[in-house]
Amino acid sequence: MAAMAQAQITVFAAASTKTALDEAAAAYQSATALPVTISYAGSPALARQIQLGAPADVFLSANPGWMDVLQQEGLADPASRLDLLTNRLVLIAHGKDAAPLDLSAADLGGLLGEGRLAMALTDAVPAGIYGKAALMALGQWAGVAPKVAQTANVRAALALVASGEAPMGVVYATDASADDRVSVIAVFPEGSHPRIVYPAAAVTGGNAAEAKAFLDYLHSPEARDIFLRHGFGVLAE
Repeated sequence: MAAMAQAQITVFAAASTKTALDEAAAAYQSATALPVTISYAGSPALARQIQLGAPADVFLSANPGWMDVLQQEGLADPASRLDLLTNRLVLIAHGKDAAPLDLSAADLGGLLGEGRLAMALTDAVPAGIYGKAALMALGQWAGVAPKVAQTANVRAALALVASGEAPMGVVYATDASADDRVSVIAVFPEGSHPRIVYPAAAVTGGNAAEAKAFLDYLHSPEARDIFLRHGFGVLAE
């Protein structure tokens, strides 16, 4: 009984999953009485923490690349790995009723003027990597690159736009729906960037049984409904 009382699950999850995963984890905890602790950050920061030995049972990354790194280093269990979610990349503006923008025709750099374009780190964080690729594909990167305000994770980029510190930003569609102080003014074409996929896996050396049970829950019908309601696409059945 003492061992059961001490059981818990520690999840390292991409910042963009926070709103949906908080709800899913609360439902899981309510059903199982197993405490769920979630640490949110950019995927590279979380992967580095795991590399340095931080205690985690499950890693949910915003792109396959960082999961690949951990798997190659023997830190993520390949047998448990599953592609869980998808997302869309959007351009947001401060305010509830910002006018839509045609990304194929607009001069985004000119529209920003002296303002900044909030983005997650463009060479490390998945949302920033996808965003840079999309802006390059649309011929917008050269005009906006000097005006990008880079943040440690995508939720920090969202916060800059929500607060009005940056007039526009590049985030996931699910982030935009989590804050009513921003408007989606454009959706990036899916072909303009690599497909957005969130893989999840058990961390080697963690609580394997608890990790498996939580991963099983993440692709249950109940969790699927939560993720869909928050705007994610669900890959795992």
